[in-house]
Amino acid sequence: MSDASPNQDELSEEELWEGPIPAHLARRRTGIRPQFLVAGLLLVGVIISLMVYGLTTAKAYWLTVDEVYQRESSLLSQRIRVNGVVVEGSEDWNPSEVTLRFRIQDEENPNRQLEIVYNDPRPDNFHRAASVIAEGELLPDGLIEADVLLVTCPSRYEEQPEDIVFQANP
Repeated sequence: MSDASPNQDELSEEELWEGPIPAHLARRRTGIRPQFLVAGLLLVGVIISLMVYGLTTAKAYWLTVDEVYQRESSLLSQRIRVNGVVVEGSEDWNPSEVTLRFRIQDEENPNRQLEIVYNDPRPDNFHRAASVIAEGELLPDGLIEADVLLVTCPSRYEEQPEDIVFQANP
């Protein structure tokens, strides 16, 4: 039996690798195919461009009404986000044009007010609004044309603070 099938340890290198390697045993090239490389680079480029676009369009300064007055000239035609208290009685809702106009004031300085124009449906809870966050563009006439309007209302589910008394055990 040893004559018919010699042990691999007994064979020399020349006897093992004589002739061409059979196709099913040959190793194939393992490099990256050009079409996969191009597709991968294209995908990375699209992801990076979407990230840059998202960061530049979503950028908005968060300001109070008083800060808008102080920096008005540098903020013109820029996207800003303003927080303020709705001035009571300033709401002007025009349902036929779907336009809501109102004024907000600064919490610390009620004499400073900004007019907001919102050209979308009026939020349902706008009449109960404690404060409003308006995001949009500051126009040269001092008006803010908002395309995002967030209404913050006082919570009716807030609990009244409790007095907790601790006593030491003697």
